[in-house]
Amino acid sequence: MLPSPIKELVPLSDWSVITVTGPDATDFLQSQLTNSVKSMKSTPAGQIASLEQGSRFSGYCSAKGRLMASFWMSRYEVATDTGETVPQFQLAISKDLAAQTAKRLGMFVLRAKVKVIDQTDQLLSFAYIHESLAGVTDVTLQVLQSIEGIRLEELPPVHLKDRLIHRHLMTIPKDMNSALVALETLMTEHQLTPNHPNANFWEWLEVQSAIPRVSLNTFEQFVPQMINMESLKGIDFQKGCYPGQEVVARSQYRGTIKRRLQLASINSSEAPAPGTEIFHSADPEQPCGMVVMAAHNPSISDEITLQVECKLEALQSGSIHLKSIQGPELRFEALPYPLIEI
Repeated sequence: MLPSPIKELVPLSDWSVITVTGPDATDFLQSQLTNSVKSMKSTPAGQIASLEQGSRFSGYCSAKGRLMASFWMSRYEVATDTGETVPQFQLAISKDLAAQTAKRLGMFVLRAKVKVIDQTDQLLSFAYIHESLAGVTDVTLQVLQSIEGIRLEELPPVHLKDRLIHRHLMTIPKDMNSALVALETLMTEHQLTPNHPNANFWEWLEVQSAIPRVSLNTFEQFVPQMINMESLKGIDFQKGCYPGQEVVARSQYRGTIKRRLQLASINSSEAPAPGTEIFHSADPEQPCGMVVMAAHNPSISDEITLQVECKLEALQSGSIHLKSIQGPELRFEALPYPLIEI
């Protein structure tokens, strides 16, 4: 059973952050990512990067329009050694893709005044999860905002029947002792512990949100629309060129996408790794899709919730199974958002 009310602070061992900083950072990222950064608002210290305005979902594609990474991005203003104030963007990304994504972005900096840095060794990543209760102010969130050095980014909430669960990404510098001490004090006073029995709840919420996170196992496997990025406001079709833009636009306007991200569940005690193939009962030799993400359902001990990318025609009849047609059968569930028709 899930705790009530829900309130957890969870260390994210499989997330990392890339920072892109400098006078030309905005123009540089505008030419590289699937979503617009020019219209993003900078988040002042002590405030939360709000959805759409200060926190956006985006992706980074190869020249063939295949996603090399997906991430949540937020914008800030920072002072340089010379006292100049410049934009800084944080890209919250799968840890296993951080180094190679930063390296590839860095290849295209050329003469632009931009620094691209993999912050895996400099920043700690956390998730703060809390339940929305009528008339109740979340004091913990207010305290987190007040700790110098902490950055908070809002993600879309997840609806669980009649419960609304808010989600925030949080980063804190590893070398900022005052912030670490303040965080430890907060966790003690508010009885927040990373070793909570439902510590995997964040992972399950991430899967349940149906917002995909590309990892090393799914690197370059998807055109963005194959995992619903256009329906998640992760693509701006008006922003101009970026790597793979022609392929992404053609997929949108010519209706060539025949695969989509779906939510499903299976009876199993082990969550399959991203990239695990799924098979249709009528075609046991060829996979009809793959797992994007998976996590244990915290309320049902032998149930795994899955995000899967799947051929639409495979959903019309027959059954779909994990790993082979002898594997567990997938039970498909409704997405928590409407799909834009392509």
